[in-house]
Amino acid sequence: MQDTSSPASTVSGAIRAALLERAPHAKAMAARKVARDWRLGRLAFAFDAQMPGTPGRPDAPELLPPARMPRRGKAGSERGRIALWHALAHIEFVAIDLALDMAGRFGGEMGPDFVSDFLKVAADEAMHFALIDRHLRRLGSHYGALPAHDGLWSAAHDTRHDVAARLAVVPMVLEARALDITPATIERARAAGDERGARILERILDDEIAHVRFGANHFAAVAQRRAEEPGELWKSLVFRYFHGNVKPPFNDSARLAAGLSRDLYTALA
Repeated sequence: MQDTSSPASTVSGAIRAALLERAPHAKAMAARKVARDWRLGRLAFAFDAQMPGTPGRPDAPELLPPARMPRRGKAGSERGRIALWHALAHIEFVAIDLALDMAGRFGGEMGPDFVSDFLKVAADEAMHFALIDRHLRRLGSHYGALPAHDGLWSAAHDTRHDVAARLAVVPMVLEARALDITPATIERARAAGDERGARILERILDDEIAHVRFGANHFAAVAQRRAEEPGELWKSLVFRYFHGNVKPPFNDSARLAAGLSRDLYTALA
């Protein structure tokens, strides 16, 4: 009989191991394996492993503060295209860790359905990363070839103590912003003759709608348990923990499909 008391056979132990993986493709494969093992009932619903404060990171890319990030170059140039796809790869790579940490840090209090949803998100982000890195290689580059933004993990660190704050900021602000900007990126790819890249982004956009919906649904459930009005709670948490602006243009149809009403986010715009 399998020993389900060891950290390796609990969902938290498996998530922690995936978070600490440093190599990009190994992390992506580990995230997909955790999601698969959980779905198949191979991991016990137990939270005996603490999530790391900082996940494993590869030696490259070099992580820089926003002010030190080099300019991407002209949008239609080869340099500009590679810089864009490299930035997208980094976003998806960090998104793997954000989803894993969500499931591993808050799954014990939120329950098995929460774990299932965010391990699915982690597996999706791992697949997105692999698709984008493969596309980068077709363009003659790879993930790690350029510097990357070092601030993406800060949202996780700042909200590590409160699931409502994490849900408010990560899926309902950061991932929701991807719904706004991805359609224009798809148009840019098509205008440059990059049909393969456009199809990759369309696939990602569809998945991100579902990811934001997971966040919105679980946030509403937390607000209900706390006897707070969801919109007011969300706005107060965004004011407190999101170090940026919620600004238009908004992809209203995609946001609505993800469970975000226009009244909610325009109040902060």
